[in-house]
Amino acid sequence: MPNHENDRSADVVVAGHICLDIIPQIRADDFQFVPGGLLETGPAVLATGGAVANTGLALHQLGVNVRLVGKIGDDVLGGALRDLVSGDTLDLAANMVVAHGEHTSYSVILSPENRDRMFLHCPGCNATFQAADVSDEVLASSRLFHFGYPPLLPRMYANGGEELSALMRRAKSLGVTTSLDLSMPDPNGPSSAVDWPAILAAVLPYVDVFLPSAEEIFWMLDRAAYERISSGGGEFPAHVGALDLRHISQVLLDMGCAVAGVKLGERGLYLRTASSARFGDAGRAFLNPMASWFDREFWSPCFDVHVVGATGAGDATIAGFLMALLRGDDPAQCLVAACAVGACSVEAVDAFSGVRSWPETSARLAQGWKRCATHSGDGWVWDKTRGVFEPQAG
Repeated sequence: MPNHENDRSADVVVAGHICLDIIPQIRADDFQFVPGGLLETGPAVLATGGAVANTGLALHQLGVNVRLVGKIGDDVLGGALRDLVSGDTLDLAANMVVAHGEHTSYSVILSPENRDRMFLHCPGCNATFQAADVSDEVLASSRLFHFGYPPLLPRMYANGGEELSALMRRAKSLGVTTSLDLSMPDPNGPSSAVDWPAILAAVLPYVDVFLPSAEEIFWMLDRAAYERISSGGGEFPAHVGALDLRHISQVLLDMGCAVAGVKLGERGLYLRTASSARFGDAGRAFLNPMASWFDREFWSPCFDVHVVGATGAGDATIAGFLMALLRGDDPAQCLVAACAVGACSVEAVDAFSGVRSWPETSARLAQGWKRCATHSGDGWVWDKTRGVFEPQAG
């Protein structure tokens, strides 16, 4: 059962999927699986994983007052996960749900330097996470509610996403700004057979900020475009064009969200926003005046860093965006902050230890941190002052 005794005010509540990440150190040139063979690795890093830990702890590193709501078992892995979440701030884990007799979720992450990751994942008690695990008290005392990884939470996507819709609708009814992130469904698991267009159509009217990855959202909403883009080979975001982004963002805005973003990996973050009418119900994380959010379109490229590990980079990117939103920043500033925090995160093997405080990150920006792309092209023009691309006029 949820622990409501420690409910108190927070800027953000982060809920959803959480697990223990086991990350062995692997050299890329040694990395191959051979039946019956042995691959020697370096020491393993034990870290928190899943949206609750990745986004929540990144927000904490950035100085945001955050509460975490995830489900863990009363086993050894659960104890280790709770200790890692708490660190030196016990309040962070005060609202975690302990499921007696259930197993804690864990992932083995194979993440060689400069190569994409592979995952071995045990869902554990995430399979029983439900809307009731997030209390009204926790929601009502926050400005923003972020929910992550519904494709890894079977009860949340069952029956057409009934539980997910109910949770986001309840948060909206309490005046909270809502945010949603996805994960890629397992192509061989039950989540791949779900009608995701119907679920998102039911949920997005109650979602203010929606920042999925390009691969996730095209797979869920436009399988033909997904297959076309995938046929280019290599990393999926590399072949996503401006017309693709405008198409999928329009679909998302038509479904009802106020802010539709698409995470593009090494190519940064794309953002498009709804008209003024939608922001009348955007919740208390948006500070007035909000006109800077109406009908905008931007793209922010990444910052130049040495990539050690990409685990949790998308979650850290979202943390940077939400932190800037809570500060009252405009969309362009939120995009730059998101990409800066995401860039910091890939400088470490785990999801959040590379994330710095916002004053440290801001100082790095002020020192002229190099961007990966500032050239115009493909219908975009670089705005040097704001550090983002805008659509070319005409």
